Amino acid sequence: MMIPLIDIDEWRTGSAHTRAHMASRLDSALCESGFLMLSGHGVSAQLREDIRGAAREFFALPAEVKATYAAPIYGRGWIGPGKEANSFYGEDGDEARPDLKETYTIGHDQPTGDAAIDAQWFAPNVWPTQVPGLQALCTEYTAAMRALNDEMLEMCAAALGLPDDWFTSRCAAAPHTFNINRYPPMSVTGTPAPGQFRVAPHTDWGMLTLLDRQVGYGGLEVQIGDPDPAAPDAPDADAPGEWVSAPEVPDAFTVNIGDILARWTGDRWRSTRHRVLPPQDAAPEEELISLIMFFETNVDSLVAPIPGVVGKSAYEPVTAGDYLMERASAASVG
Repeated sequence: MMIPLIDIDEWRTGSAHTRAHMASRLDSALCESGFLMLSGHGVSAQLREDIRGAAREFFALPAEVKATYAAPIYGRGWIGPGKEANSFYGEDGDEARPDLKETYTIGHDQPTGDAAIDAQWFAPNVWPTQVPGLQALCTEYTAAMRALNDEMLEMCAAALGLPDDWFTSRCAAAPHTFNINRYPPMSVTGTPAPGQFRVAPHTDWGMLTLLDRQVGYGGLEVQIGDPDPAAPDAPDADAPGEWVSAPEVPDAFTVNIGDILARWTGDRWRSTRHRVLPPQDAAPEEELISLIMFFETNVDSLVAPIPGVVGKSAYEPVTAGDYLMERASAASVG
């Protein structure tokens, strides 16, 4: 499985030849694994740690206080333990084995001017008064990450031989979701049920996911090849469907594509199944916080394979907003 390290600063400063080479590497990575590691992004490490510090203050609040900020998936605020169960497309999440996490979720809150779209997708963010510094930190971070996402979309367009703005023009009025995920220790979660995860096996739903993760024993795994339901944990590391640990590169983001971008390429690029392991006996008190940016396309975009892009699948067109809400509904518990 190829999950390469790509330095985006080389894209910013490189010659036409360098940029063409980098676009080719990105294409190969997204064809093979749907994942890559991204360095040279320039997003402050101190800013990310400050967000984690503020998030820990929030997550340490009593449950009844956090509950005043309760939100549904794709809402704004706190998604408490037991409220989300990720799954694959076409499947409902397993309510008996919800994800072992809690989340503070923030979204893009710049309205489009369409009242119906704005009410559903661009609602005002909710900020906990008990942690007054969180808003400024997250606002700075999401602005930097949205600019980085635009650069990645330009590289994606180059990789497919499309005009530079093919994706950015279709994502200019798109929502995004910023999830701050806390993965509690086993002393909080209890012993995980068989087949229960911090985040259950799933594919992401949208365009690009940019993840700043803390590495630990209960970490991110990616599925190699095509899933094999009869042997999901086969001992052969190269067997289809085998789960392997995602690479660890200091200060690099983990990037993967979601279903909508895969559909646009007719599955030339893979929306790859991945999961976050539950707390492990080797580190039962491990607590991790991940910063996850989910980037979408405009919710009224009609998503169908791009003419001229050689893919593997011929999807029926789907409106992006309808697809995203279908996935959110399937992942909601209770």
